[in-house]
Amino acid sequence: MAEAQTQLLDKIEYPRDLRKLSEKELPDVCTELRNYIIREVSSNPGHFGASLGVIELTVALHYVYQTPYDQLVWDVGHQAYGHKILTGRRKKFHTNRRIGGISGFPKIAESEFDAFGVGHSSTSISAALGLMLAAKIKGETDRKVVAIIGDGAMTGGMAFEGLNNAATSNSDILVILNDNNMAIDPAVGGLNNYLVQMQTSPAYNRLKSDVWKILGKLNKVGPKARQVLQQHQHALKSVLLRNSNLFESFGFRYFGPVDGHDVNAMVKILSDLRNIEGPKLLHVITKKGKGFAPAEENATKWHAAPGKFDIRTGEVFVDMPLKPSAPKYQDVFGKTIVELAEKNEKIAAITPAMPTGCSLNLMMQKMPERTFDVGIAEQHAVTFAAGLAANNLVPFCNIYSSFMQRSYDQIIHDVALQNLNVVLCLDRAGLVGADGATHHGVFDLAFLRNIPNLTVSAPMDEIDLRNLMYTAQLPDMGPFSIRYPRGKGVHVEWDVPFSEIPVGKGKEIAQGTDVAVLSIGHPGNFVKEATETLNNENISVQHYDMRFVKPLDTEILDSVLAKFDKVITVEDGVINGGFGSAVMEYLMEKGYSGKFKRLGIPDRFIDQGTPEELYRECGFDSDGICWEIRDMI
Repeated sequence: MAEAQTQLLDKIEYPRDLRKLSEKELPDVCTELRNYIIREVSSNPGHFGASLGVIELTVALHYVYQTPYDQLVWDVGHQAYGHKILTGRRKKFHTNRRIGGISGFPKIAESEFDAFGVGHSSTSISAALGLMLAAKIKGETDRKVVAIIGDGAMTGGMAFEGLNNAATSNSDILVILNDNNMAIDPAVGGLNNYLVQMQTSPAYNRLKSDVWKILGKLNKVGPKARQVLQQHQHALKSVLLRNSNLFESFGFRYFGPVDGHDVNAMVKILSDLRNIEGPKLLHVITKKGKGFAPAEENATKWHAAPGKFDIRTGEVFVDMPLKPSAPKYQDVFGKTIVELAEKNEKIAAITPAMPTGCSLNLMMQKMPERTFDVGIAEQHAVTFAAGLAANNLVPFCNIYSSFMQRSYDQIIHDVALQNLNVVLCLDRAGLVGADGATHHGVFDLAFLRNIPNLTVSAPMDEIDLRNLMYTAQLPDMGPFSIRYPRGKGVHVEWDVPFSEIPVGKGKEIAQGTDVAVLSIGHPGNFVKEATETLNNENISVQHYDMRFVKPLDTEILDSVLAKFDKVITVEDGVINGGFGSAVMEYLMEKGYSGKFKRLGIPDRFIDQGTPEELYRECGFDSDGICWEIRDMI
């Protein structure tokens, strides 16, 4: 690919500049915008395939709608790079996902063009409905609101809740279903099969042109004639495509499917729809990764750029390590679950649309009958796991920590209350880096530790991860959670024989006399590094890896109570209500009166940056731990 040309893009600072161009120029704008994103992401990796797939749709939306007065809500938001570039952020786009830079997702505080902050899936319809009805209450009857949601996100139950409510409100809302047959991995489930049927039905596609002719007539006739035409349109669809009224059964007028890569056709369609009253759904067919061959061929790999890459060949630039490195925690999980499932035929595994991300694809390949991708449906995933456990299976339900928040009621009501042996595996726990505030998995220790019956654990390294997984599937374990971070562990030789970890028992890492440091999870490695540094300064640190937030190792805590008047806790979760709070509660109940300090995530949302930058910002990297210990003694 040659150097990206930006003659037209250079004229566009905001959508009002885009709207000054002729429709004939829009295909060239799309080409320039697509190439610009490819070039920028090749040197500053981020979400990739989804944004390339909606270039024409993005340009058409900003060309037709009077943004920011008209409001766009992008579901999840990883497809909004083109939107950001066209709305005043092109000069800042090189800071995308970097500390102090722009967010990788739409964010209200960042731009008036970001009508609603997003990051988790399936929220757009509900948010757009709120925006639309607020406009109605305020008398802004000319304001339009559009929700853009992918077929993967449409599988989330909240999307259907939004559809159901939006239809009864009779609000002038447009939902655009961006259908590329993908989430991160290929889309699954009944809705996906239904959408494929709609795309491939010859009868229905022959009808499309007639439907658009009817659509054009609707704006030229009176209300009664319009109602008759609409009734005929719905009847024709039902006759020619069985079950075609899925969205219309919610009360939405359905249009499509249409080619989402024909920008001029999209402008025409959106212009027509803009003038039609009531709730509408436009079904748009796109190709994830459009315009970059490697991303088109392997959409899962290129959902986010796998690193810096050559824009001509797609070759990813990889720094070869000088020596063998530790594996990623997710890969240790993926290989370990296969090993355990081979030994225990009761083990099943569940993921909500993240088989590759959490490495359950390994078990899915070997044991497809016991591995389930349930789509973007975290609540369903947990209760489905509970159902398996109620019939004496041992389900491992793997959900990113940030997304596990969405299934809190199910954890309490369907798993813990019934004391079922569901193993909740929280991937991407802690500070995940460039994805920022919407994706940091920092709340789980606090919101899980107050649930009865639930064991809450976090390994300091990959070996403990393996052994906690082994322990969790043993008989009579009950509900069990294991949380682990994104990124690499610490051991090259991690594939060791399994051993049971006594529930509620921590381990001593280092002996000392000046201060006791109690850690949970991977940050124990930062404490270990800090301890070694302080030893050279004649500061003696007693370090315990507690392993469990619930139940706490009270033997260790009683020992600390008896020997130390200076105690520090370290965690990569929120300080308020988290691991440190649990330790402090116990010590205070026992009459502790010494100095106590909790290190972790402060009471604010943490923006994007590298994990190392964010650990430093929050004060619990090894340098921060050293500073706190020096200050305390």
